[in-house]
Amino acid sequence: MKQTILTAIGLFVCGFLSAQTIKTTVAKDGSGDYTTVQAALDAIPLHNKTPVRIFIKKGIYKEKIKLDSTKDFVTLIGEDENNTILTYDDHAGMRNAAGDSITTYSSPSCMIYGSDFRAEHLTFENTAGVKAGQAVALSVRGDRATFVHCRMLGFQDTLLAGTFYCRQYYKACYIEGSTDFIFGYAAALFYKCIINNKTNSYITAAATLQTRPVGYVFKECTLTADSGVTKVYLGRPWRPYASITWIDCHMGAHILPEGWDNWRKASNEATARYAEYNSSGPGANPAGRVGWSRQLTKKEAKQFTREYIFEDWKFKL
Repeated sequence: MKQTILTAIGLFVCGFLSAQTIKTTVAKDGSGDYTTVQAALDAIPLHNKTPVRIFIKKGIYKEKIKLDSTKDFVTLIGEDENNTILTYDDHAGMRNAAGDSITTYSSPSCMIYGSDFRAEHLTFENTAGVKAGQAVALSVRGDRATFVHCRMLGFQDTLLAGTFYCRQYYKACYIEGSTDFIFGYAAALFYKCIINNKTNSYITAAATLQTRPVGYVFKECTLTADSGVTKVYLGRPWRPYASITWIDCHMGAHILPEGWDNWRKASNEATARYAEYNSSGPGANPAGRVGWSRQLTKKEAKQFTREYIFEDWKFKL
């Protein structure tokens, strides 16, 4: 009987411990467990189901970062989003060390494939420059990814928000770029974010599937621009059924009255799902918007809840 009780206690303790969060620290100066972010991610076992929390001390970490698709439940927390910077400078058209051609999809400075990922107080950056073409700072392809108080810095294609069925949430983030700098297939909610244009171009290039009810939703966001930027579109459809909705957003004078572009394809006007509700600021111009976009009613705007966007994914705003 005593042995049975001890065995039961041992199993309980092991189970309890396995459920605890694993905590590690990354520091360039060697004061943590690892000196690079990738080393900390590599140490996580494949098919991970245990929460992992990685604290990253201030510094510029120039490295290509990839989180494997089987490494779920990982959280990265920076010491300071302005000074904890994950950066690289790959871009489409160049070649990597092995001599292979780099594409848009292999250019990201940071690639997140694992699900239930979370990042706080970090900068994700691609420094290839405005003339480099497609150069992704952050590619998020896992399901149920959350970013809070993060910065995404780049030019063309800064943020690749998702593949076909992934869901993403961005809160109080700063996202900047030149052309199509928020693009992809995901269902994503951007809440109280600052979206900054660095050139005259397009903000979004969604590729929402026809079968998905919603693509990118921006709520209470602020649209800003660098000095001299005066002609910016809210979006153009990378794929025919692109879905973009702006709700209660403040738009600067750089937003063009027409708002949307059909990407030189008139047939997109019959399929793209572009809408606004209660836009404010000098860039808000309901009467001037293209006729194939929509101004939502208050009742319609209320339908864009977390449940509608994310279905069974529960999280705190």
